[in-house]
Amino acid sequence: MGRPAGRPFLFGVQSLIEIRIASQSDAPAIKALMDLAISELQKGFLTLQQVESSRAGMGLDLQLIEDGTYFCVEEDGSLVGCGGWSRRATLYGGNHSAGRDPRLLDPATERARIRAMYTHPEHTRKGIGRLILDTAEAAARAEGFSAIEMAATMSGKPLYLACGYEIESEWFDENGAVPVPLATMWKQLD
Repeated sequence: MGRPAGRPFLFGVQSLIEIRIASQSDAPAIKALMDLAISELQKGFLTLQQVESSRAGMGLDLQLIEDGTYFCVEEDGSLVGCGGWSRRATLYGGNHSAGRDPRLLDPATERARIRAMYTHPEHTRKGIGRLILDTAEAAARAEGFSAIEMAATMSGKPLYLACGYEIESEWFDENGAVPVPLATMWKQLD
């Protein structure tokens, strides 16, 4: 039996996965998904103290929604993933995070940013992260960026490596009670 064109096929059941630009009205659902993903998907990569501490540096940056560069992924109408990109200098963090920089990047000399990628724990390994990355990379490329970078979590690194990103440096976010390991990863877009 063939796969219907334009529709994902999952375990013998048709399931429609769609990506769209996030709106301000999505913020409560996005925050809830982020909280769940932080709690569940960092297990095995971070200690419980690091998971809690990571909340100081992770979360929703409403500027991404205002800029129209943040996406929601829905499966049959339910939010299963979110993430996006930015033309601004902030590398990571939510509205509450220290060190944010709203300066616009120069596409001729600077890398765009991948920002705030989260997948619902019950919907991992379905291609949701790749869909967000592909969409974000295409949008950044369309705005003239030739490279893109991110602050990757330890749980996200395997996906990003599989999608062609390279580790530039590994470091610790020290905004919380205990240091949380992160990696700056980047990719050439052209």
